[in-house]
Amino acid sequence: MIKEELKLVQEWDKTFAKSDKVDHSKVTFVNRYGITLAADMYVPKNVEGKLPAIAVSGPFGAVKEQCSGLYAQTMAERGVLTIAFDPSFTGESGGNVRYMASPDINTEDFMAAVDFLSLNEKVDPDRIGILGICGWGGMAINAAALDTRVKATVASTMYDMTRVNANGYFDSADSEEARYEAKKTQCAQRLEDLKNGEYKLGGGVVDPLPEDAPFFVVDYHKYYKTDRGYHARSLNSNGGWNVIGCESFVNQPILKYSNEIRSAVLLIHGEKAHSCYFSKDAYAAMIKDSKYTENKELLIIPDAVHTDLYDGGGKDAIPFDKLTEFYMEYLK
Repeated sequence: MIKEELKLVQEWDKTFAKSDKVDHSKVTFVNRYGITLAADMYVPKNVEGKLPAIAVSGPFGAVKEQCSGLYAQTMAERGVLTIAFDPSFTGESGGNVRYMASPDINTEDFMAAVDFLSLNEKVDPDRIGILGICGWGGMAINAAALDTRVKATVASTMYDMTRVNANGYFDSADSEEARYEAKKTQCAQRLEDLKNGEYKLGGGVVDPLPEDAPFFVVDYHKYYKTDRGYHARSLNSNGGWNVIGCESFVNQPILKYSNEIRSAVLLIHGEKAHSCYFSKDAYAAMIKDSKYTENKELLIIPDAVHTDLYDGGGKDAIPFDKLTEFYMEYLK
């Protein structure tokens, strides 16, 4: 296995303040496709012995310097070794093609993070959890269904990216005809990209914001396009994914076997989030005909919108006490 030498930024360039309660360092690891992933590792200070550990990633189109890093650093302050990683093809991670996504490869990214943590001398390999935010919440659930080493999973403000790509927002394009037209457009774009010798970007969060923009677009703009959450390496803050970056999501549902997950799962979502239906439906599917329901939970945060669970939204919306309680119970 050959690890690519990545050029990693060493200075603090996060959207959140650095904590004096943890030690921070950059680390890299390789997934089974040979892609080298970059991560920030946060280790609680003044602790001894093997630690429980959590791998964190998301949202879909964000980087580890944004809210996944905030989650990771905060949980490290509470006694857990954490890493926040950039998925394949994004941020500081490797991958010769940039700004592509894959249900398979991105699930593998989580499993590779578990590999890394399992072999880290500071970590107890029997006490590893994962945490996915937004689109990576769905990836985390998919990884939990596949990786028996994962003892506890949190999906925060979750998106099922296969569902939204196949059906549109709120399932408004859930028809064979709509999917056919979408696939036809993607296939045409593939040829245009090859003719042009480069992949066309789909555009990140729209800016300036149109007067008639729907609420969820306004919500994203307030995070990704302002000082609150903007980052130079974030896809959503800038040019976005490639137009064909999510092509394979249309016919690859990722949550099919979620009701076979034996380990603990906590889904957290804002009551007023446009995306709340993803978590509600995912939870219902997870416990339907399942023998493993006692360690599954859906927590709805009153009055919270989607991005409130990115950084708290100025109202401490992220339930870190609940996260700590959950992980400490199932990573004991």
